[in-house]
Amino acid sequence: MALASTNEMLKKAQIDGYAVGAFNTENMEIMQAVFEAAQETQSPFILQTTPSMLKYATPETFYGLARGLSLTYDVPVALHLDHGDSFATAERCLRAGYTSVMIDGSKLSFEENIALTKSVVELCTPSGIPVEAELGKVGGKEDETQVDDPGYTDPAEAVEFCARTGISSLAVAIGTAHGFYKGKPQLDLVRLAIIREKVSIPLVLHGASGLTDEDIQNSVQRGICKVNFATELRNAYTIAVKETLENDPGLYDPKVFGKAGRAAVKQLVMQRMIVCGSAGKARA
Repeated sequence: MALASTNEMLKKAQIDGYAVGAFNTENMEIMQAVFEAAQETQSPFILQTTPSMLKYATPETFYGLARGLSLTYDVPVALHLDHGDSFATAERCLRAGYTSVMIDGSKLSFEENIALTKSVVELCTPSGIPVEAELGKVGGKEDETQVDDPGYTDPAEAVEFCARTGISSLAVAIGTAHGFYKGKPQLDLVRLAIIREKVSIPLVLHGASGLTDEDIQNSVQRGICKVNFATELRNAYTIAVKETLENDPGLYDPKVFGKAGRAAVKQLVMQRMIVCGSAGKARA
């Protein structure tokens, strides 16, 4: 199946009341794991790469992997730039074949965020590529950016931001954080519900690694259509690889420990797809 756009994927999720899982894929094995999980659960899904991942391998490389695997599996999949840090990064991913991009100007002033986001929307619109943006600041560390003073998304600003930029989806800050949580997160679900009432486009939840099933499902019930997972995938992969090498110190074949990492990530992703409510939706 060819790579799909997140536009129709998220609109369908919004109408039917579930969320599409978006998974950061650091290498081939993690990408394979996500495809296998989606095939087994029959879930539409999104593969994501961040700017730091694009320093590790090029957008063209990740596109080639995603495109090649998409021809083997019969499930809808989109390739998305997560937390794009500049117009240039968004443009390169667009040229490489990505079917969705995010531009993250949340660290900028409100007006600067609008200006940057609008420029990326104008870049992508002729190709029909949807653009996600962020308003408010999700805490924790994402790539090389550390946010110690997160700011919640203001519902009134969200209305203005969407109207002036023309974005396709909006990442909201309601108390989540990137990376693992040091304590139990307190999500502002009332704020989320208000934003949902005022904003018509699909809403995105970042920083879902470590959230409980109940947290995710409560967020989906209040309008979240896309949920991002990253840290917990890396963690599951690394633990499985470490255990494999500890059990066999003489092992030097990367296919063997890579297979163990892939299996661990697959099980985690399957569970997350079920929690998001996307299982079986690839057939609908």
